[in-house]
Amino acid sequence: MTETVSRAYDAIADLYADLFRDALDELHLDRAMIGAFAAMVPAGPVADLGCGPGRGTALLHGLGLDAFGLDLSPAMIARARADHPHLRFDEGDITALDLPDGGLAGVLSWYSTIHLGPAEIARAFAEFHRVLAPGGLVLLGFQSTDEGEAEAFDHKVALAYRRPVDDIAEMAARAGLVEVARLLRRPAENERPLPAGALLARKP
Repeated sequence: MTETVSRAYDAIADLYADLFRDALDELHLDRAMIGAFAAMVPAGPVADLGCGPGRGTALLHGLGLDAFGLDLSPAMIARARADHPHLRFDEGDITALDLPDGGLAGVLSWYSTIHLGPAEIARAFAEFHRVLAPGGLVLLGFQSTDEGEAEAFDHKVALAYRRPVDDIAEMAARAGLVEVARLLRRPAENERPLPAGALLARKP
């Protein structure tokens, strides 16, 4: 799955970066969650895991965090480095992070787990827990549902899943992450007609 997703995003990296450059500007609730994460995260490095073209990494940096980005797609990393040359961006797989245990104060995973199947997302959450220091925070963003079970949807780029917030919270808890706050909101006019979810959790 990871190789397929990487190739799919490589093929549309520049189009994606240009199309969604300002995507967060009018998503005030999403920005509020990211702002709360930035205000609450302990001092230390913060990783934007699945950073794409780096807009989230740049936002975290602008909020005063020591942020760097990591993505599976080499083309996305190349675009992120071109658009944000003052920031660090590395290639990597969120299900097998080349990062030390307990080295991060925070993890932002903004719509980067949506392409992962059940076993893969469990590995990703375990990795988030592993690389966070005690007291560190993770903020997850994802397409959601009002109720029911996880289901695949047509993402246009690669196979993706939308999951209820309760399911994400349960998987995070199984990985050892304690829920702090959650968000479920209606889609904005320029988004897919799917609810959007966010979960803020802490490593004890």
